Amino acid sequence: MEEFRPLLADRLALALVNRQQVKPGGFEVRDGGAVAMDEATRKAVVGAWQQRKREEVLHPYLGVKVPAGRLPFLQARVLARHLRGDLPSYVPCVPKNRPGSRPATVFDNPAGGGG
Repeated sequence: MEEFRPLLADRLALALVNRQQVKPGGFEVRDGGAVAMDEATRKAVVGAWQQRKREEVLHPYLGVKVPAGRLPFLQARVLARHLRGDLPSYVPCVPKNRPGSRPATVFDNPAGGGG
């Protein structure tokens, strides 16, 4: 799951803050130091997450466009193939940094293929 954090979670969180859809006032510090979102902030985050999961991305190993929300499932299958011995090594999904491209739609296969 860690390989998807920058692509799915970090990028979404930064976009919400930069667009001011999530603001400091949308959080409440509770007793014991816990932090909770208010209803409007929660709706903004969940709505943006649902939209993000529907965006299509190119999977480097499979070479097909898939909804971003399917990436963890597909990578679990790639990992299973490696563990069974069908693949010599695990091929992670790593965002490719190309000038003028969106890292969320183009991935690099460090083994030399894809993207």
